[in-house]
Amino acid sequence: MILESNLHPETASFRATVPAGEYFLKVVKAGQTVRILDLEGNQAADTLFYNAHNPTERYSAVDTIREQGNVYLTAGSRLISSEGNLMLDITADTCGRHDTLGGACAAESNTTRYALDKKCMHACRDSWLVAVTEHDELGLSKRDITHNINFFMNVPVTAEGGLTFADGISDAGKYVELKAAMDVLVMISNCPQLNNPCNAYNPTPIEVLLWD
Repeated sequence: MILESNLHPETASFRATVPAGEYFLKVVKAGQTVRILDLEGNQAADTLFYNAHNPTERYSAVDTIREQGNVYLTAGSRLISSEGNLMLDITADTCGRHDTLGGACAAESNTTRYALDKKCMHACRDSWLVAVTEHDELGLSKRDITHNINFFMNVPVTAEGGLTFADGISDAGKYVELKAAMDVLVMISNCPQLNNPCNAYNPTPIEVLLWD
């Protein structure tokens, strides 16, 4: 569902540009709103959410899909944790839908989906591993990299129940906004994927904005 925001970038309390292939890590406090902005179009922002005070509680794709009865996320979707608690509400969305089934690219999936020589290409899981390694105060490790949302990514479900990676449906300036219902640790990998259409084969920057 397309729903525009009434928030203005010039009033944001925080703004950061995230280059393709880099990670973004920040705590969003309860009541704050975070916007993920697709600057140039057809980019994928692979995102993990954790309870900032207890990272063993994290975003659950299974619980979120079950609660809303829809495999796609958009304005009005409520993101549910592994403990059954509300983490964030999607309050605005100018893209229309987002994927939470396709998972993040990794050395293993690059090898399986594409070719053996793609194994060493940079992937979202690598970015998250760098993030948790550089921030050991979080107490996270690779075992904590679980369900994620692929904002702006187009992963249609086939009639047979399979997944396909299709051309993006986002465009320059499209965004999604989420309002935190608890203090949430947001970890984004701005996807470096070059092997499928999710980034139009040309990874580009995103911007993250925050309102109090």
